[in-house]
Amino acid sequence: MHLSYPPLDSHAEGMLDVGDGHSVYWEVSGNPDGKPVVFVHGGPGGGTSPQQRRLFDPAAYRIVLFDQRGCGRSVPHVATRDPDEHNTTWHLVADMEALREHLGIERWQLFGGSWGATLALAYAQTHPERVTEIVLRGVFLLRRSELDWLYRGGAGALFPREWAAFAAQVPDGDVLDGYRRLLDDPARAADAAAAWSNWEGSIVSLTPNPGLAATYADPGFAIAFAKLALHYFTHAGWLDEGQLIRDAGRLAGIPGRIVQGRYDVVCPPVTAWDLHRAWPGSALTIVPCAGHAVTDTGILDALIAATDEFRG
Repeated sequence: MHLSYPPLDSHAEGMLDVGDGHSVYWEVSGNPDGKPVVFVHGGPGGGTSPQQRRLFDPAAYRIVLFDQRGCGRSVPHVATRDPDEHNTTWHLVADMEALREHLGIERWQLFGGSWGATLALAYAQTHPERVTEIVLRGVFLLRRSELDWLYRGGAGALFPREWAAFAAQVPDGDVLDGYRRLLDDPARAADAAAAWSNWEGSIVSLTPNPGLAATYADPGFAIAFAKLALHYFTHAGWLDEGQLIRDAGRLAGIPGRIVQGRYDVVCPPVTAWDLHRAWPGSALTIVPCAGHAVTDTGILDALIAATDEFRG
């Protein structure tokens, strides 16, 4: 099976005013008359890239990408203005619905990985009648146990050197609270953002991936990645504990494909398993020699198999 579809350009793009002083960037590629699918990027703050168009058959799909509030090409960017009270999970859900209406789409497929899985599920549980199918990768549900694993020492047992460098920025107190204070200090924000981003970049692949690590280390990426993650994670995503599992029954009738790396350190497989058990109509694929990164062995093949299955 091919690893991904060939590169393609967008044929439409724009800025959508979603209120509260925010405008989100959107683009469409593939078949203008094809089956609509929206790519929900991770992070929060990760933004979109042209490579993400290549997960879908361009002859079959009308491929929608958008940058969430505060990152990518959306404005205002968090590099120039800190996240505000108008940047929450539920604002992003409303932005997705506004974009669907703006593009004249009746129903669309959702595709999301990591934080993108969180947001895709929040949208689908709010607007199930607008969703045809869901494809998820590296599932993250923003439960306390998941934040504890990644940011309070759990994953550090597997990557002690990388954890030591990450935790050294906050020698006392809670890491999440400590990093948020660092990001609020102009004199330390750049170094703190780099350390935050480097932690995930160091553990995202099953084996070291210098190219991915360089992406996470890029200052232009790190500042949005760190600021928005801390904004969301210190507020628990404005979700009740376990809410996306609790409300998974709302997805009944929506076919789902979940692709999960066996050795995903960022989002351990138990989260995908919990979601699969709670979601009627979902199928879970555990990729045996993969971590969290979409580029890890077998992840792309499984994702494209899922989008091909649903292309109609």
